[in-house]
Amino acid sequence: MYTFIIFLAVIIGISLGQLEPIRTSAESFIVPLLISMLYITFLQIPFEEIRKSFKKLKFTSTTVIMNFLWTPLLAWLLALLFLGDNPALYIGFIMLMVTPCTDWYIIFTGLAKGNVALSTAILPLNLLLQVFLLPVYLLIFGGTTGFIELSFLVESILIVLFIPLALSVLTKALLKSKQQFAKNLLSKLSALPIISLSLAIVAMFASQGQLLLDNLNLLWKLTIPILLYFVINFIVGRKIGQLLKF
Repeated sequence: MYTFIIFLAVIIGISLGQLEPIRTSAESFIVPLLISMLYITFLQIPFEEIRKSFKKLKFTSTTVIMNFLWTPLLAWLLALLFLGDNPALYIGFIMLMVTPCTDWYIIFTGLAKGNVALSTAILPLNLLLQVFLLPVYLLIFGGTTGFIELSFLVESILIVLFIPLALSVLTKALLKSKQQFAKNLLSKLSALPIISLSLAIVAMFASQGQLLLDNLNLLWKLTIPILLYFVINFIVGRKIGQLLKF
């Protein structure tokens, strides 16, 4: 369902981008939409539940190593091997592949008859580490490309990350004595992150869609590293799961 929504957002964005007034103004909507998405996402993260994930130390440590050490290194190596001559694709590929931890994997865990409760327990930690480490990965892997500037990265972190985080902490504090109201509010807001993300994607592709259409041949350059990324991770993850018997 989410995949279809995002694909539809891409199509709508590219279509709207054919209109000059929309294409020139769409970019100004991206940051506010991302802030709103992260604000609602942070509100839904049960920070107090993170400590529960550490009760399963073997599972938690393996998950963190796979998601935040092995995966970034694999993405970096594939980017170097296949996209090193195109800095823009190189950075884009890394940004895509080092952010693997949304709640989608819980759905796939259920389909695979896995331990959904255990997967849910690790979700808050995964989300936080993913958000905070993305700028670090960009600085380490992309700092020499000329596309990543430290001042721009710091500014982006302050605006897009810490503003919604601070607002969510403040909101949680204000609603601490109104647990039932907070629960009802969050249930009503649960659909907003995907809506904000979809609108942000629409804005992104409306502002940059023409550039994509003018360079469709570059998509083929991404096909092989993306396929290798998922195939290698599937094999490695399966072997580790069999070895550690999760």
